[in-house]
Amino acid sequence: MKFINPLFTFLLFFSLQNLDAQTIAAEKSKVNFSIKNIAINTVNGNFTGMKGNVSFNESDLSVCTFDVCIDAASVDTDNQKRDNHLRKADFFEVEQYPSICFVSESISKTEKGYNAKGNLTMHGTTKSIEIPFTFDGSTFVGNFEVLRKDFGVGSSYGNFMVGNKVKVEIVCVVR
Repeated sequence: MKFINPLFTFLLFFSLQNLDAQTIAAEKSKVNFSIKNIAINTVNGNFTGMKGNVSFNESDLSVCTFDVCIDAASVDTDNQKRDNHLRKADFFEVEQYPSICFVSESISKTEKGYNAKGNLTMHGTTKSIEIPFTFDGSTFVGNFEVLRKDFGVGSSYGNFMVGNKVKVEIVCVVR
C-alpha cells in the first residue's frame, strides 16, 4: 500500500474547495443607492472599493458564499460638501466604521434568479437581510431596501429631511 503525503492531501482538498472562488473586479464593482431628501428630492450615490470573497457555483448552491465589504469613505453623491458630511459622525462615521459588509448564510434559487440570506453590518450594527440577485456568468446584480435608522445612520435626522428607506443596487463583477 502506498503512503499519501498529508500535505498533498490537504492542498488538494483546499484547491477543490476553492475551485468556484471568484475574484472581485473592484474597478467595475460598486453599490448604488437612492434616498429621498426633503421628501421631494431623490439623492443618488454610490460606494466603491468592493473587496472580499465570492464563491458561487450554480450547480451546488449549498457551497456558495459571499463575504464582501465596501469602503464607507468612498460614498459619492456628486456633491463634495454632502459627501464629507456623510462621512462624519452624523451618518457613516467612517473613521470608526470604515467598512460596510455583507456575509451570506445561505443562497437559494428563485423564479427570477437567486436569493442571498445573510448579515449586513453597517455603522457597528448587524442585521439579517435578504438580497435577491441575478448572475450572468461574470456579474452579480442585487437589489434590496434597507432602513438607515435600523443601523443608526443619520438617526438624529427626521424622515422629512432624510428619508429612512434606502434603495440599494449591488453590482459585483468577478473574474
